[in-house]
Amino acid sequence: MATPDAEQPAPMEPARWRNLDMLLSRPGNLVAASFDPSPTLRDLLGSLVEVLVVGAGGLGCELLKDLALSGFKKLHVIDMDTIDVSNLNRQFLFRVQDVGKSKAEVAAKRVMERVSGVNIVPHFCRIEDKEIEFYSQFHIIVLGLDSIEARSYINSVACGFLEYDANDNPLEETVKPMVDGGTEGFKGHARVIIPGTTPCFECNIWLFPPQVKFPLCTLAETPRTAAHCIEYAHLIKWDEVHPGKPFDADDAEHMQWIYSEALKRAELFGISGVTYSLTQGVVKNIIPAIASTNAIISAACALEAFKLISGCSKNVSNYLTYNGLEGTHIKVTEFVRDKDCLVCGPGTLIELDTSSTLAEFIKMLEEHPKLRISKASVTHEGNNLYMQSPEVLEQMTRPNLSVPMFELLKEAPYATVHATGMAENNGKRVSSLRKLRVAFKGVEASKMDVSESS
Repeated sequence: MATPDAEQPAPMEPARWRNLDMLLSRPGNLVAASFDPSPTLRDLLGSLVEVLVVGAGGLGCELLKDLALSGFKKLHVIDMDTIDVSNLNRQFLFRVQDVGKSKAEVAAKRVMERVSGVNIVPHFCRIEDKEIEFYSQFHIIVLGLDSIEARSYINSVACGFLEYDANDNPLEETVKPMVDGGTEGFKGHARVIIPGTTPCFECNIWLFPPQVKFPLCTLAETPRTAAHCIEYAHLIKWDEVHPGKPFDADDAEHMQWIYSEALKRAELFGISGVTYSLTQGVVKNIIPAIASTNAIISAACALEAFKLISGCSKNVSNYLTYNGLEGTHIKVTEFVRDKDCLVCGPGTLIELDTSSTLAEFIKMLEEHPKLRISKASVTHEGNNLYMQSPEVLEQMTRPNLSVPMFELLKEAPYATVHATGMAENNGKRVSSLRKLRVAFKGVEASKMDVSESS
């Protein structure tokens, strides 16, 4: 009999992958037409497929673990947050000594320690800080986010790679599939997004309820709850004391100031219940997370990602919801894609004269009733036509502003360009990426195509 101190033998490597190999080695009635069962398929997927996980919080930690244990060996994770003490009850990859460190870096390190052969590259930054081409290297993107704005941005980036043929059918080689997971208490969802085929995030933006807002008169005159006191400090008091200084919800000093002012307000009106964690929740609109919900939704997302890449079974079509509040209720709803979607559609048509300059084109984007994009940066086929920032790129691309678009687009009769800037989304001005189809008046495509092929 082994002593308690004796080291237990590690599980045999083949045993860990036995069930996975079984899935990839057997044909069936639900497999994709392109699926070719093989005992070596797992190693092939592990060596070729690159996966991006967006978010390394409660759901993101689970996703990294599940994807690594699903045979994916080339993973990247991006998250701008650092670890807080309040994360430790559900974000199982983190420890007390990790408080203050990057979530992405610590999560990547812990999973690589536990799953041999996997390589996870962490990115400690905002998703907007990465060039669009960074996202092009991945075969699939898996989202573990708690923000509508962040989901919308990644969705627009992935759909931005999508191209259509002359009959407005999506070109398969340009499709960047996504699996989106989300949790809210005992509820959660997992959805499969195949741009051009299934609804993208913007097609179903109405699924997300609007954020609860309080009348300013209530906040200023008759607060009745702890949330009223917090929002008073956030929406009214901050601007009074810090005029012209934007509030940063990710800045610990800013959040501490809001908490202190909310406490004073609560004491003045005899209201109890103001805590630092509640302050964070109200200001950031955070819903309390439950570890078991994260685990269930992550498992669903990892399975859908695995099926998408391998073709070993049909995917959910296309929106799975889970409710564990009273028992267990799981439902799959098939939503319909919006063919006129500004994000996953063929692109908004912009007609230009051959003499229209890039500066005039950017001005048109500001005034277009469907776009309203301000401070736009414009790219074409991965080339920067004009970049608002950083300053060095702005200076390099500034001469293009006076050049006709027809010349910049190599005198093509029509072309697809991408514009990144500030646009309205769900009532807020947020960073957005839009795909645009540019056509030039008076230029016949047939003639141009003949001249190019001769």
